[in-house]
Amino acid sequence: MRFDDRLDAARHLAQALRAYRGQHPLILAIPRGAVPMGRELADLLQGDLDVVLVRKLHAPGDAEFAIGALSETGQVVLMPWAEKAGADTHWIAQQRELESAKIRARRVRYTPLRPSLPVAGRTVIVVDDGLATGATMLAALDALRLQRPARLVCAVPVASPDACTRVRAHCDELVCLSAPAQFASVGQFYRDFTQVEDAEVERVLAAS
Repeated sequence: MRFDDRLDAARHLAQALRAYRGQHPLILAIPRGAVPMGRELADLLQGDLDVVLVRKLHAPGDAEFAIGALSETGQVVLMPWAEKAGADTHWIAQQRELESAKIRARRVRYTPLRPSLPVAGRTVIVVDDGLATGATMLAALDALRLQRPARLVCAVPVASPDACTRVRAHCDELVCLSAPAQFASVGQFYRDFTQVEDAEVERVLAAS
């Protein structure tokens, strides 16, 4: 299954999530790529849009390989292969400090005039443009669970089968449109996977 772009993927997701239309769900997008998707989902499902801020912790010498992730609450989720990838306690502490600063900067930049929308008691749908390891989604879901949503849903257009397995136990419902065995990267399932810039995220959130 391939999507034209992120908005096309969001429309397909909205179809799969149509049971939540009219329930005023809270759509929480993981920046940056999922924010335009979140706007589309919020409009189609008649919900609210906000962001959930998480950052990947990468392996030593490989900025693309996630060994874990950090949430805005400071919680760290480590993947089973973190130690084998060379991420010792010192490395993880350094990564946590660095990525915490980036999360704080993003919060100031993205929602400077308002606090995060409340999660407690709401149906919360966390959306990303895809899951490779699932690390950032796990960090998001675990942090949000502590805020006591009525229902916690993970919604992604595509994911690796392993990521689906990891994430499923951390949410009430997993909606994944495609989990192909031949998964190499999220971008391979989009015809247009142009990077979303901070300015676009700010524009989308300001209009929410």
